[in-house]
Formats: sequence, C-alpha cells, structure tokens
Amino acid sequence: MTSRSLASPYAEIRKEAQVVADQVEPIAAEADAWEDIHPEVRARLADSRLGELVVPAAYGGRFAKVNPLAVVIVRETFMATSSHLDALFGLQGIGSYAISVGGSEEQRREWLPAIAGFDRIAALALTEDEAGSDLKAVRVSLTDDGSQLRLNGRKTWISNADVADSFAVLCREGDGYSMVLVPADSAGVSTTAGPDLIAPHVIGEVGFDDVRLPPEARLGAPGEGFDLVLATLATFRVSVAGAAIGLAGAALREAVRHCRTREQFGRPLWRLGPVAQMLAESATELEMVRGLTYEAAELAGQDAAEALPKSSMAKLAATEAAGRIVDRCVQIMGRWGLVSDSKIERLYRQARPMRIYEGTSEILRLGIARDLIEADR
Repeated sequence: MTSRSLASPYAEIRKEAQVVADQVEPIAAEADAWEDIHPEVRARLADSRLGELVVPAAYGGRFAKVNPLAVVIVRETFMATSSHLDALFGLQGIGSYAISVGGSEEQRREWLPAIAGFDRIAALALTEDEAGSDLKAVRVSLTDDGSQLRLNGRKTWISNADVADSFAVLCREGDGYSMVLVPADSAGVSTTAGPDLIAPHVIGEVGFDDVRLPPEARLGAPGEGFDLVLATLATFRVSVAGAAIGLAGAALREAVRHCRTREQFGRPLWRLGPVAQMLAESATELEMVRGLTYEAAELAGQDAAEALPKSSMAKLAATEAAGRIVDRCVQIMGRWGLVSDSKIERLYRQARPMRIYEGTSEILRLGIARDLIEADR
C-alpha cells in the first residue's frame, strides 16, 4: 500500500496534513532551528484540528481510539517539510497516551481535549542520567504516605521539558514502577533547557523536589507504570518510521530535482550509471519500508501490544533506510549537498537521531532476535 493507494479517510488525512505542511514550508528552516515551540507552527496545528488524531473520540478525538496509521501518515507528511512540525504533532500523542489509556475519567476530560487542540502541551518523562534504554534503572521515586503522593528525583533528555503543561512520569514505587500525571506548575517542579543538539529539538531536564500530589494523580494502578510505557511504545513507535519515510522521501526529491538540471560529461546527471543506481536503490528501499510501516501501523490499530514486534521492525528498517537514503542523496548532489542550512543538509542532520530515540537500532535488534528465539521453542 503506497502513499498513492491509501483509501479514505486516510487520503483525506494526508491532504489535511499537506495543507499544514505547505503553510509551514516558508518558515520551515526557521522553525527547525527554534529553541522553543514556534508560535506559528503551533497555531497552524491548532487550526488544522489534526491534534484530534492523538486522542480518543470520547475526549475530542476523531477515531474511537488513537489510530496509528493516521498518525503515521501525518508524521510522514510533516517530516518531509519540518522536523519541528513533526515533533510538535507526534509528541502530543506520545506525551498524552498514558492519560488516554490509564487516566481517570476526570484526568481525561481535563487534559485530552486541551491537548487535542494544542491549548496544552504534553510530555512523557521516562529518561534519566542512568536510565536510557534500560528504563528499569529509573530512580525518580514515588512514595505514598496514605493521604498524598510525594515525587522526588530528576528526569533528563525530556522532549518538551520546559514548555510542557503536564508530565506523565515513570517512577519507582517500592519494588515496582508506577506512573503519575504531574502538572508542570506543581510546587517543586523545575525545568532547565537541555544541550544543543545536531538537529535542534525542544528538550531539557525536569526536577521533582518533594512534589506533593493527590492520590488521584496516578495513571493506572500502583505498579502499572511499565504497562503504560509499553502501551505508548506499541502505539507510537511505528509513527517514528512514518517520520523517517517522510524525511527519506524529501531527500530523494531534492536529489531528483538536482539530477534533472545538472549535467556532467555532456549528459544529464541521472544518466550516469552510479547516480542512476543510487536513485533506483533509494526509491526501492523507500517503498519497501513504507509497505512494512503501513502494515505495522494497521496491525497496531487492531492490537497494539501484539503488533509491537512488527512496529519495532518498521522503526528499525525505516530509520536505518532513511540514513542510507539521505547519505546517497548528499553524494548525488555533490558540493551542493554540503551547503549549510540547505534543505538536504538539514535532512542529513535530522536523520541521525532517529536511529537513537524511541528505541536504539541495537536495542530493537535484540528484541526482534529475542522474539524469534522464543517463537521457535
């Protein structure tokens, strides 16, 4: 199922996303270097109502539950234009999904409609200095004294850290792991900007200094924190593959445009054998990973947990392919591929982090191999 064969309502969703991408395109370079949430990008997203795709219909969404294929299509379209646009959309779902599936009715009604409308910004707080791929090493602690919850510790490398209105926080509680919803304006919450990255991203640290929360702040029951993390990954990991496809497609289009106008040795560049080979390999890889990604997203919509192994394959394959494709495209464009702040240069930098966040390629390979071994018993 290629980008041209999607049936309604997905074809209409792609059209809606393309309208927003076209609106953002004139400021894409500026937005992608922005250190905060770009106000015009946020306004365009709010006006588009595409935020309805990341929450359930009962709380302002468009589908009965979050539809992974719809999210993939939007992220594919957005990432081809602006990484900032893609991140702002995708993180609303990643940051709020634990509320959708583990929150109380009161939490859902308070937060999800505002998140769908981009009136509030959501964040998922998992990573710590010593807990990246190994989330069981988290040290942020939650204690329950019977009348209130107390949260202490520090999260690092958190997307939307200093702009978020809420944090879904994975924490250690006794011998298990729980999750709580923490409003950003709670007493004891502090944020600081993170390091400058090769591809700018709104990221930072969040501190919790004896933050006191009511028992109703829990997301899910005590000890269900990892279940909510896995539910989020099962639904949204495949969307990273969608973003990678969008990036790779954009890079390929830049290379094709260059090949149409550039001549070498008295003939169009694309007629040179090595260049034609790189174009053909890139186009073929792109369609292969698009097919896998759409299939994984459809399966995730039916049973996200069951589809997680295939979603991991899609994320692995698409992000690795995007790295190869954009590298070929820079090579095809020669010295024009090395121009700072050109679109191809931005895509080259933006492709690299995709193989690290939402599960590094190495961790995904371990999980896929484990599933193979266990299935063969």
